[in-house]
Amino acid sequence: MAISKEAEQDVQQQSALSDDQPRKLLTVNQVEREFQVGGTPLRVLKGINMELKERELVMLRGRSGSGKTTLLNSLGGLDTPSSGEIWFNGLPFHSMSDDERTLVRRKHMGFIFQAFALMPLLSAWENVELSLRMAGTGRSEWKERVTHCLELVGLEKRMHHRPFELSGGEQQRVAIAKAIAHKPMLLLADEPTAELDSGMSAQIMAVFQNIIRTEQVTICMTTHDPTILEVADHVYEMVDGKFV
Repeated sequence: MAISKEAEQDVQQQSALSDDQPRKLLTVNQVEREFQVGGTPLRVLKGINMELKERELVMLRGRSGSGKTTLLNSLGGLDTPSSGEIWFNGLPFHSMSDDERTLVRRKHMGFIFQAFALMPLLSAWENVELSLRMAGTGRSEWKERVTHCLELVGLEKRMHHRPFELSGGEQQRVAIAKAIAHKPMLLLADEPTAELDSGMSAQIMAVFQNIIRTEQVTICMTTHDPTILEVADHVYEMVDGKFV
């Protein structure tokens, strides 16, 4: 299906609603995901129902193999459910084409990966600037926005260092700055603290809370770390492809 100008305008109008009452940003209805493994069907997601509201920090908790990464990929349109519905900001993600989902992701979503996914030969500044280039942000906005994002994650004194000159926690903060540079509505993070010690994990969660307040973004992340659950607005516990 094509996204009409009217639909895009409706998305923008919904985004401009009052901040007094957080609205639903994403809704998941009876989502199933099945893969073929050696000719045998493997059900990875089993009737998932959930919702994300504006300015929330939501965690998907579960052991490896529980289905949380598959669900996160489906929320971001990187994968499509075998059945069920995923509605993002009023748009039917489950029935849109790959190109249409790509356009929505580019404009309205940010992604943070466990392995940081930074360009090794680029500085922190250049990595964040690259995100703005890819999003089609006007060149006149780059300097101010890059500076703001790196200051927001506490790297104003390290912005010209390359990834190999930064600690793991600092690299993750660059990845966060890169993910929020184009002002997404939704930030999806796959095990963002898995490679960090407890002190750095706490710092990353503090950064998440700060950007929810300042950038008005919703964050959904996967984790198996019980020590960070207390900062979440909502925790979905996943076992064997379903919530318990």
